[in-house]
Amino acid sequence: MSAGSPGNREPAAPGIPTRKVAIMSPWDWTLAIALNGVIILYGFTLSRGVRSSADWFLAGRSLPWWLVGFSMYATAIDSSDLVADAGGTYLLGFSYFATNWVGSVLGWTLAAFFICLPMYRAGLYTNAEYLEARYGTPVRVICAFVQVQYRTLVLGIIATTLFLTLSIVCGLSDAAAWTVVGLIAALAAIYTAFGGLRSVAMTDSLQFLVMTAAGLIIWLLVWGQVGGWEGLEQRLNDHDPAVAARLLHMGHEDIRTETVAGQSSEDIQRKLFLGGDYDAASETIRHHSPGWLVTLALVIMGMAYAIVNHTQVMRMFAARSEWDLKMSVFAASSVTMVMTFFNLSMGVMGRALYPVQSALPDGRQDAIYPLLVSQVETVGLKGIVVAGILAASLSTYDSIGSALSALLTRDVYARLLVPGRDDRHYLRISQWLTPAVIGVSFLYVPGLLRGGMVLYYLDLTSAFVIPLLTIYLMGTFTRVHRWSGLIGLLAGACYGMLRLAAPLAAEQAGWVLLPPAMMNTYAAYPFSMLVTAGTMVVVSLIAGWDSGSAFDLTGRQEKSAWLRSSQLKIRQIQDGVARRAHRDQRLPALLSLLALAVGCVLTFVVFW
Repeated sequence: MSAGSPGNREPAAPGIPTRKVAIMSPWDWTLAIALNGVIILYGFTLSRGVRSSADWFLAGRSLPWWLVGFSMYATAIDSSDLVADAGGTYLLGFSYFATNWVGSVLGWTLAAFFICLPMYRAGLYTNAEYLEARYGTPVRVICAFVQVQYRTLVLGIIATTLFLTLSIVCGLSDAAAWTVVGLIAALAAIYTAFGGLRSVAMTDSLQFLVMTAAGLIIWLLVWGQVGGWEGLEQRLNDHDPAVAARLLHMGHEDIRTETVAGQSSEDIQRKLFLGGDYDAASETIRHHSPGWLVTLALVIMGMAYAIVNHTQVMRMFAARSEWDLKMSVFAASSVTMVMTFFNLSMGVMGRALYPVQSALPDGRQDAIYPLLVSQVETVGLKGIVVAGILAASLSTYDSIGSALSALLTRDVYARLLVPGRDDRHYLRISQWLTPAVIGVSFLYVPGLLRGGMVLYYLDLTSAFVIPLLTIYLMGTFTRVHRWSGLIGLLAGACYGMLRLAAPLAAEQAGWVLLPPAMMNTYAAYPFSMLVTAGTMVVVSLIAGWDSGSAFDLTGRQEKSAWLRSSQLKIRQIQDGVARRAHRDQRLPALLSLLALAVGCVLTFVVFW
């Protein structure tokens, strides 16, 4: 069944419900368009308050904690969570929950209380600016470009999930679906370009309401269809008890089976260079990843999202006070932990209803969420669910567009290329870069359509983003030498690129570039951290450890006049904010630790 013809039916396998598609009614379309249209128009009205780069980049440091937190959540839980991540849990089960329940919450906590706090006090606009102060200009520029690669990949995932939704749920042809995707991306680019972070944060919070309502509605419908928790366990056990145990618990190993029937003994031997156990009777190779390793990798991935990702840090920098910055962690974490269960369990429930992957549209696990939505027959409900998916997409298009344009403008254009222009010039450059960044993200779509989006994301993230996470952590919590940042980053990236190339070299040429353990998708995360951190320690042992001055950002001076003046303006705004001494400074820390403790209990006790 093609993605462009979702109405066709295939004979269902025994015990598998027949797929039926409830076509979007005019009322559904009206709801989906109206709910998002009002938010977009509101985003345009907020653009009238943008007068300077401080307004555009950091909303004039005026956002309260709850708005920062909700915006962080809306950016983190986008349509990729509703579609691609549901496809991930269709295969990985509850293990994937650790990314948000522990990884993101831990990352937000470390960022707000340790890593980003000195940057906030120094009036920095991007987290890449810190890397120049700590490690030098090359690391700052590399960080900017890595984030462009990392986050445009996410935008590509969003475009692909929108396409699947419009094709499978709404019944649009491929051409019509891609046209609507392009229109959504263009609208997000336009109102972001004009309104900046204030517009983005406000629309994110409104979109958060729409996507939350939509997520709860579809979850309740599917939960009833699957028969609650007992029905979920029963359906999975009826199909395969081993799969049921693996999907419903985090501590079980991940098993990937590859069929090698009909292949020569030489080809099979080359595949075994990647690891795995060959079973001659079934002519398959089984790859095993222990549960603790899968969980560790997913926790590291969640931490990297919260710390390296400037779409998150940018919101923290816009908080109106340090108290609001820290308190935003609790707001974001609380909503994320609750909605993670509702959003990501859709993939597991989808596996219970459609246990045979080949029965899904195009045989893609990423199609499970749109397929479940397509079963909704009640007029109006499908429109709200589709509106939620569109809102989730818009909230991330605008967030990533504004964050990446900020990085490119401040950390590349003004720092290296054109340092001597006025504030208005750089504001215009940022606005023009926003649609350009969103447009480039469509280059990833062909690769994403070929395979599972989550696994594709896991591979690329471990190669380039984890070394950046490591140098942020090492720079904050250790006194590693200034030059260790660049050398460690290059070492980690070299390992990442070698790991991506090693499987191809082994299968095509029989070359063993790395031991099997270092080629494992999940092991790549801790190995990347070890390679990067180990290199930094070795460099520091040879060249010496840095003094405490490396941690003082307040006395640092940018070489560009505009970069210096814009930082000064933010510090003046910060100095003008009324002190909130009456607020309990311990409360944000206690609530953040409570949220982290709940996430750890859910991950390592309740669902382990």
